[in-house]
Amino acid sequence: MRRLLSFVVLMMVIATTNAQQDPQFTQWFNDKLSFNPATAGLNDSHCFSGFYRSQWVGFDTPDGSPDGFPEPNNPANVVNPRTGMFNYSASLHPNFGLGFTFYNDRLGLETNNVFKLSGAYKTQLSGGTHFAGGLSLGFYQKRLGEEWIFIDPDDPNIPSGAQSDGVLDLGVGVYLHQPDKWYAGVSATHVSGGDMEQLNIGIQQHLFFMGGYNFQLNSDWKLRTNALGKWDTNKFAFDINANAMYMDMLYAGLSYRAGDAIAPMVGIEYCAGSSSKTQEKNQCFKLGYSYDVTTSDVSSYSSGSHEIFVSYCIKLVPKVIISKHSNPRFL
Repeated sequence: MRRLLSFVVLMMVIATTNAQQDPQFTQWFNDKLSFNPATAGLNDSHCFSGFYRSQWVGFDTPDGSPDGFPEPNNPANVVNPRTGMFNYSASLHPNFGLGFTFYNDRLGLETNNVFKLSGAYKTQLSGGTHFAGGLSLGFYQKRLGEEWIFIDPDDPNIPSGAQSDGVLDLGVGVYLHQPDKWYAGVSATHVSGGDMEQLNIGIQQHLFFMGGYNFQLNSDWKLRTNALGKWDTNKFAFDINANAMYMDMLYAGLSYRAGDAIAPMVGIEYCAGSSSKTQEKNQCFKLGYSYDVTTSDVSSYSSGSHEIFVSYCIKLVPKVIISKHSNPRFL
C-alpha cells in the first residue's frame, strides 16, 4: 500500500495537476461560506461552525495501523483523506457581512491549509427577496512530506525531503434567498489560479451552483431540499439532498453524490431566546452527523466516510431605553 501511495503522490509532483482540489462535505448546505463568500453574515448573527470528515475509512496504512488512524508520533502513516474546517460569520452592518474560513485537508504525504477572509454586501429586493454579492481573499498552502520511496534517486523531479509552497487565493460569489423558503447561488473559488513552482502543481478554478427549497408540509413537518453542482473546468459533479425536519428541531435525511456515495444523516437544531432590561439574546445550536455509503470501486477497500458538523450562533439586540423624568410640582 505504501508503494501505491508513493506512486500516486509522485504523479502529482512530476506533472501539473488540474483536478478537484477543494475538499467535499456531505453536509455542505450547513457550510456555504467556504465556497461562496456572498453568504458571509447571512443570518445577522455571530456564527461559529466546525466540520470534521474522515473519508474512505478502512484503507490500510503503510505500517498496518487500523482504520486510517496514525501510529504515535507518525502522522504521515494516515492514508485516508481527513478534513477539518472552521468558519466564523458575522453581520457587522445591515448591508455588510464578514466571514473567516480555515481548513486543513490531509491525504497521506499531502497536507493542504487554506485561510480565507470574506466580505459580502447585502440588500433587500422587492417581494422579500434578499441579494448578496461577496469576495474572498486568502492563502492556499500545500506541503508534501518526506517519507518517499525513491524509484530513481537521481531523478531531479523527485524531492529529497519535505516540500511546500503557496499562492494567494481569490473567490467570488452571488446569492439570492427568501429566508426559510428558498435560495440560489453561483460562486467560484481559486479565481486567481496560480502555480506552486516548488511543487510543480497548479491551482485550478472551481465553479459552484447551488439551490434549495423548503416545503412546509404541516405545522410540525418541513421538507428541505438542496442541490449543489461542482465544476473544475474538467469534470462536473453534483450532490442532491432531502431532509425532513420535525418541530424545527430534529431532522433526518439522505444525500446522493453521483458516482460516489449515498449518505444518510441525522441532526438536531435548537434555538432559544432570552431578554433582560438592556438587550435580547437569541442563540441557536446545531449538531449533525452523516455517513457516506461508498458506491464507487473504492467500496472494495473502504467501509465508508464519517462526517460531523457543529455550530453555534448568537445574536444580541440592544433594547431602546426610554428616559423618563417627573416634575415634583405635578403629581
